[in-house]
Amino acid sequence: MKTKISEYRKEKRISQEELAKEVGVTRQTITSNECGKYIDSLTLAFKIAKYFGKSIEEVFDFSDIENL
Repeated sequence: MKTKISEYRKEKRISQEELAKEVGVTRQTITSNECGKYIDSLTLAFKIAKYFGKSIEEVFDFSDIENL
């Protein structure tokens, strides 16, 4: 799944570690999200979107998921 986490994180000038602490996960989870290797739980997706003041759809691209 594609995300804009990296883009929004860079706009805020925060590290992966800082974002991870803010949303209660490890830096590796943020890295995996940015690389599209990890699909968030709904709770984590909401936390990340809320942190950036965005909707989930603005942060996560669901277009490549079949049968939505």
